[in-house]
Amino acid sequence: MKDGFIRCAAAGIKIEVANPAHNAEVIIQKAKECADNGAKVIVFPELALSGYTCGDLFLQEKLIAGCREALIKIVDFSRSADAILFVGFPFEYRGKLYNTAAVISAGRLLGLVPKTNLPNYNEFYELRHFTPGPKEACEVMLNGKAVLFGTNLLFETEGGLVLGCEICEDLWAPINPGTSHALAGANILVNLSASNEVIGKSAYRKQLVASTSARLLCGYVYASAGEGESTQDIVFGGHHLIAENGTLLKEARRFSNETVYGEIDIKRLQSERRRTTSFVTESTKEYRRVPFSLKRENIHITRTFGRMPFVPEDTERRVERCEEIFAIQANGLKKRLEHTHCKSAVIGVSGGLDSTLALLVTVRAFDLLGLEHKNILAVTMPCFGTTDRTYENACSLARTLGCTLREVDIKKSVTQHFEDINQSLDNHDVTYENGQARERTQVLMDIANQCGGMVIGTGDLSELALGWATYNGDHMSMYGVNASIPKTLVKHLVRYYADMCCEIAEKKGSELKKALEDVLDTPVSPELLPPVDGVISQKTEDLVGPYELHDFFLYYMLRCGFPPAKIYRIAKLAFDGVYDSETILKWLKTFYRRFFLQQFKRSCLPDGPKVGSVAVSPRGDLRMPSDASASIWLEEIETLH
Repeated sequence: MKDGFIRCAAAGIKIEVANPAHNAEVIIQKAKECADNGAKVIVFPELALSGYTCGDLFLQEKLIAGCREALIKIVDFSRSADAILFVGFPFEYRGKLYNTAAVISAGRLLGLVPKTNLPNYNEFYELRHFTPGPKEACEVMLNGKAVLFGTNLLFETEGGLVLGCEICEDLWAPINPGTSHALAGANILVNLSASNEVIGKSAYRKQLVASTSARLLCGYVYASAGEGESTQDIVFGGHHLIAENGTLLKEARRFSNETVYGEIDIKRLQSERRRTTSFVTESTKEYRRVPFSLKRENIHITRTFGRMPFVPEDTERRVERCEEIFAIQANGLKKRLEHTHCKSAVIGVSGGLDSTLALLVTVRAFDLLGLEHKNILAVTMPCFGTTDRTYENACSLARTLGCTLREVDIKKSVTQHFEDINQSLDNHDVTYENGQARERTQVLMDIANQCGGMVIGTGDLSELALGWATYNGDHMSMYGVNASIPKTLVKHLVRYYADMCCEIAEKKGSELKKALEDVLDTPVSPELLPPVDGVISQKTEDLVGPYELHDFFLYYMLRCGFPPAKIYRIAKLAFDGVYDSETILKWLKTFYRRFFLQQFKRSCLPDGPKVGSVAVSPRGDLRMPSDASASIWLEEIETLH
């Protein structure tokens, strides 16, 4: 369970109805296979020992006794498997029969969890044979040993794994046991099910499992009866599912008896519960907590981590996301313009990604307000580092979008300022760079005063995370439309606009598309150092590192609360073949160092629309002290290799 990952298995088996001895052998062989594959939590279908479709055979003493004997064999086997098993069987207690999950580990029967909600409709008539289980656990005797029997049981390890169990219909019920289990501390719920296949049911089942894991902030392992159960009017498909906090990690191919494995991250679930104040834990006095032990091993992770967590991998979803983000940005700006009665906007356009996106958003906001694009002042401010390429792209964007282009060459004013403070033009230090950035901001603010307009900020989330902004320079604006857009997402938003701009800009669409595509192809740069042979000499990613790495680090640090070692581990998986371990580690250290040192810049950010779950606004998203020490994070990084 290193870093919180625990491998779970939903076991696909082909049983014989009413043959418990045979079924026990099948379960033992499958459990051995799952344990050999590193599974620590192994879930079998509902009533797997007997078969769910026994019907009135459940009234036969021979079948009930056979299941008890078969269960003892499985308990004996479990001594050799480092795992916890959930096996469905019919359990008789005081003359009543219960649809039960036997919980087994290390040669012990840890508990018996009965089904609470019994269906009695359509093809399912469980109340004919079974009794709803008691909530309050009591001790019962099985094979001469006392064991807890009841629904209020949780099974936990020292490593923080807490398991709760429900059975089939329990999940579908309006008030299900899993909710109580989760509120009492269970971070993984297992479900032993026998859910048959009819048209449309698999989609609903999948939705139900995923949404339950999201609502309860938990992992969910769902194992359903397979083809061995099919009889008479009903067919079973073995539709196994593993989900975590709304994300479906694994899904079995139906009608295949496939076993699926998935690593559930209980540390991430704990982080989600800490941050979600509406997830209020209940008193656990009514619960009986049963301890068990598992070896703490470093498992091989089979789940994948996308390189760009802010950007959907699916093309259709990505297009939808881009349109939604544009709508949020534009409507946020629209409200600010309405409230301040501004009829014009001022944007510094550099021909780079961020200012391009800000300009596109402003154009859309003006369209929403019914304002003419000519009231958008696109100001280009060439200086020592400006190249012809970016200058021409800035001019082309303003022209094709119908904005008013204004050029203010700031070389003369910056040179005078440097003379005033005795800064040599040959000294290309931070003063040389920041002096230009602050001059540009002053120009924009003063032009905004002239025209009664508003300065639109262009800086993005990635730059804010790294502190890659000049304090009281590009750091400042009257409304920062890109403040919660990471650099990797900025690229996709501009690409999205480029793909659809022929429709937006009509006849000028092809010219706009060409300019946008060249912006996308231009290296990211603040252009504050002189070019070499007319080409950009100052490339941001050469200085602070690749933005795709920093965005990855940012997401898993802020959104998931992962420590450096865990981020490093999953980054190596995500960027395998792209960056070597040394490169990832180098920029991870840079990320943490800059993130902590630059918080003072984020503590006084202008307003800007929040578009995602990761943001750094000091007004709610990131309440971080400006002078916090990074030592414990950096010390952990020093131990990595």
